[in-house]
Amino acid sequence: MSSNSDKVKIIFGLKIRQLRLDKKLSLSEVAEKSGLSISYLNEIEKGKKYPKTEKIMALSDALNIDYDSLVSLKLSKQLEPIAELLNSNILTELPLEIFGVEPADFIELMSEAPAKISAFISTIIEISRNYDMRVEQFYFSVLRSYQEMYDNYFPDIEESAQQFRKLFEISEITSPNDTLLSDILQNFYGYQIEEFTRESHPDLTTIRSVYNPKTSKLLVNGDLSPEQRAFTFGRELGYQFLQLKNRPYISSVIEVNSFEQVLNNFKASYFAGAILINKNVLVDRLTYFFASPKWNGDMMLSIMRLFNATPEMFYHRLSNLMTSHFKINNLFFLRFNNEVDHELFYLTKEMHLAKLHTPHGTALNEHYCRRWVSLTILKDLEKIQKEEGYDSEKVLCKAQVSEYIDTNNHYFVMSLAKPSPPNKKMNSSVTLGFAIDDNLRSMAQFLNDPALPRRKVNETCERCGAVDCAERMKPPLVLDKKHSLERLKQAIASLE
Repeated sequence: MSSNSDKVKIIFGLKIRQLRLDKKLSLSEVAEKSGLSISYLNEIEKGKKYPKTEKIMALSDALNIDYDSLVSLKLSKQLEPIAELLNSNILTELPLEIFGVEPADFIELMSEAPAKISAFISTIIEISRNYDMRVEQFYFSVLRSYQEMYDNYFPDIEESAQQFRKLFEISEITSPNDTLLSDILQNFYGYQIEEFTRESHPDLTTIRSVYNPKTSKLLVNGDLSPEQRAFTFGRELGYQFLQLKNRPYISSVIEVNSFEQVLNNFKASYFAGAILINKNVLVDRLTYFFASPKWNGDMMLSIMRLFNATPEMFYHRLSNLMTSHFKINNLFFLRFNNEVDHELFYLTKEMHLAKLHTPHGTALNEHYCRRWVSLTILKDLEKIQKEEGYDSEKVLCKAQVSEYIDTNNHYFVMSLAKPSPPNKKMNSSVTLGFAIDDNLRSMAQFLNDPALPRRKVNETCERCGAVDCAERMKPPLVLDKKHSLERLKQAIASLE
């Protein structure tokens, strides 16, 4: 929606349509009473036309309503949720066109069935309030849908990354380091780069970087690893090379002003991964990896270390290329955070390209299955850190075949666990899971390796009926409630 005048047209059109329907008048009857054509009335109701004063007066007479009430921007209680939507920034900020939806189509849908759309919007708003859903969560949900729709592979950004590598004479087998990318930012784009410490900026210790557009100064956390620095600089180069003006200036999302910022942050991050990890080199190494008859986590780590990339960026890059070059589309990505000596695991990022949405994040504070390799690998890393010290930069790679209890869905799942600087005593795991189907079996030769762990898993303890589970954290409360309801239904059915 481009302007306030568009909102005025839509609100006026909705009021005219609702008044006409309330009075059980057809378009032709209103046309006859007002002296306006049916086609013109149709344009008004769809929010495409706003009549002149004399025509509004004709409509007020035809609908038996006073002029001031008709031109007021206040909608009836029945249509208040639509007014709330129109007065918000959602229609402006969401690029509906990326989903193949034109704003005009959405407005026409509202005008065709305003009461039903109003009820639907009210429901969505109520759900978001009940689950304390912030606008940032909504935007990131939309972004995940966008990624899933395109199988998380974007040829236009890939092409831009190749142009960047060619422009700055970065060879195909080179993964640019943080020094090179820093030099390009400073010498070509006029950045000033300055490190900060816990002592100089104690309130910024959990932030990786902050950019000031007025001074072109980039503050970078001195506790970052070289790979994290490379990604930080690569993302800044993405903003500049792709000419993405509307962007967040803080690396960690504290608040989001628009969906465009979220989308541009994703594009710049994707660009960073593409310049750090050349797709041709990675595809070549992955071809050998999946042809091995034995699962080898060390081989996966050795491939990762060919590039100046964090484990998370490496797995994101894998997700790009598994869909585009290996045609493995049924996959998911998860990232968990876990503080040392704590039993709480936080799912901080997820993406599902698989039609089977297990495992899937839950906002209900349930306890994720402790049999997932995503979680067990974090506890394995914690043990090593307690032996070697928390400054250890150890990275683990493990895998398992997960069979979901009750559904029989099978996944091959591989996880990387690592420390998560600049947060002290915080570890993260990143996971890629692949639905085991004929396509994966033909490609991944190590799936039949007897040394590859196989475990029965579920989503959360509260939903799992596994008997004698040593890893159980909570009783199966949700499952018990479901079974109780089923027994109640059966008892009622037996009475009939």
